[in-house]
Amino acid sequence: MTGTAYPAYRCSMRSRPPQIVAFGGGGFSMEWGNTLLDDHVLSLTGAERPRVCFLPTASGDADHYVVRFYRAFAASRCEPSHISLFRRETGVGDPWAHLLSQDLVYVGGGSLVSLLGTWRAHGIDHILREAWRGGVVLCGGSAGSLCWFSHAVSAFHEGPPRSIEALGFLPWSNAVHYEDEPGRRAAFHDAVAAGMPQGYGAGDGAALHFVGTELAEVVSSRRTARAVHLSEDGNGGVRERELAVRYLGCPASSLTAADPGASLPGEAIAA
Repeated sequence: MTGTAYPAYRCSMRSRPPQIVAFGGGGFSMEWGNTLLDDHVLSLTGAERPRVCFLPTASGDADHYVVRFYRAFAASRCEPSHISLFRRETGVGDPWAHLLSQDLVYVGGGSLVSLLGTWRAHGIDHILREAWRGGVVLCGGSAGSLCWFSHAVSAFHEGPPRSIEALGFLPWSNAVHYEDEPGRRAAFHDAVAAGMPQGYGAGDGAALHFVGTELAEVVSSRRTARAVHLSEDGNGGVRERELAVRYLGCPASSLTAADPGASLPGEAIAA
């Protein structure tokens, strides 16, 4: 990275292409007991016992969130770790080298503004871009979804949803909890109509899987989960196109959006 003082670490060569899986909402923080999305991102690594690092930055490294991660990603099926940027000890020694050695980096929800500011201050944004290009699978929900796009609509802080310029790994805009929380869909429509780049809205339980910068497919942990593509219509409005969604459960599964997908009270962290 010309003009920077960041360490010159490099990813080891991997056969995986750059991949990002952006949850509209879901995974272990929102769907305790429904492991479909988390199992799916683990499978994308192709590793028998993948190395998985959790970044709880958007929550201020909330202790309960870290504990919840280790319960969901047990050592029996992966090599879990986390990096804290709000503690004296990061938890891994050298965050740069650690992130580049992972198979999967999982980003938690919370404040997108706080996540972006903290990552940029520590240079984590640069190392994640290098990790992504080197084949480390990146994923996350809420703020952990919004962060990867060029622009995002966030509603974590008080007041109406607002547009934020994010990391730009993906040249699209993004909105999460799309029709699940009041104001999200309308705010995204207004933003795209006002000139925000075209992009994707994903509801709870839906996940956008990008290979490189192009959408490969949409998967879901709930049969009713939806995702859409949004673009300007040329007349001052927007065009919303519903996307095909592949449900990850078996047809005979009893999982619905109302049962094992429900979050535990007071523990889900939105963005």
